[in-house]
Amino acid sequence: MPKYDYRCEQNRQTIEVSHSMSDRVNTWGELCALAGIDAGDTPSDAPVHKIISGGYVATGASSPASAHACTAPSCCSGGMCALDD
Repeated sequence: MPKYDYRCEQNRQTIEVSHSMSDRVNTWGELCALAGIDAGDTPSDAPVHKIISGGYVATGASSPASAHACTAPSCCSGGMCALDD
């Protein structure tokens, strides 16, 4: 099952949980229940948001032959480009 990071701005905590791609987590209470942790002093209805990170999508190969490390800081997110050599 995929893992996702969620952040609650009210308490400034980030929690990693696993759930199916079709599930939605909207509140601190839902996140805590899914993670199996106590909500503490944060209200259960406090909103949370999923943190989007630049990940590497596996394609079956350990390293794409046409990918190389970026040297330009603004080249692309994730540090790998599929540029022709």
